[in-house]
Amino acid sequence: MKNHTSFKIGGPADIMIIPENEGDIINAIKFLRENNIKYFIMGNGTNLLIKDTGIRGAVIKIADKYNKISINGDRVNCEAGALLSDIGKYTLENSLTGFEFASGIPGTVGGAITMNAGAYGGEMKDIALKVRALDEKNNIIEISNEEMHFRYRGSKVVDDNLIVLSTEFQLEKGDKEIIREKMEDLAYRRKSKQPLEYPSGGSTFKRPTGYFAGKLIEDAGLRGLRYGDAQVSEKHCGFVINAGEATFEEVSTLIKTVQKIVKDEFDVSLETEIKIIGD
Repeated sequence: MKNHTSFKIGGPADIMIIPENEGDIINAIKFLRENNIKYFIMGNGTNLLIKDTGIRGAVIKIADKYNKISINGDRVNCEAGALLSDIGKYTLENSLTGFEFASGIPGTVGGAITMNAGAYGGEMKDIALKVRALDEKNNIIEISNEEMHFRYRGSKVVDDNLIVLSTEFQLEKGDKEIIREKMEDLAYRRKSKQPLEYPSGGSTFKRPTGYFAGKLIEDAGLRGLRYGDAQVSEKHCGFVINAGEATFEEVSTLIKTVQKIVKDEFDVSLETEIKIIGD
């Protein structure tokens, strides 16, 4: 699985399924559920830390082929595997504004909607008009923005164990050059402040109420702290990076160490934003 995640860590999955369309996803899910086979759905693997022992059961990777994007006026419909970066390019080409904040977020629509991904003052809840999803009874349902119960790094998808199939975004017509400038500015800010040159799972910790995780970690004197090849980034303390050939155990140990020290120092509990997967 290390070849399928941005952390470049993780052992093998028993089964890898790469669906080409919605029907493939639904049929695969039905089969796995009917046969009591465990499964995990992944997008582009950008916020995952997978155990070195790998994943028992099946992994359904939607990013590779189930990723079509279509535009109708000021609305953009995206299959769950569409990359946010690709959507950003489409919206720029069509002079649509509102998606700039998300254009540099690594990952897919499915994962972004599930966790209400956000950056630079914007979140999925601000632009998602409606979501099509598969429920636990294999029914396709359509959910409005209001019904999605978006919140900080969560949504109805998490609450009800839904599988995102597609999302329609409501954007606005704008000036192409202004949109381009904003995207370029955000890309520059991201590159200058985040350790994009190293494998990682993105922001490692959720933002604790009233604090910033990176600031707490820095104030605890943990900048650059290393365990094996896992390291707290020198550039941004909110990121744990793979500085070489880090293993799951090395990253996991470092994360737990950071959590303990921050808790002891400031009495603040850091919750991981990355998903830890595996058996």
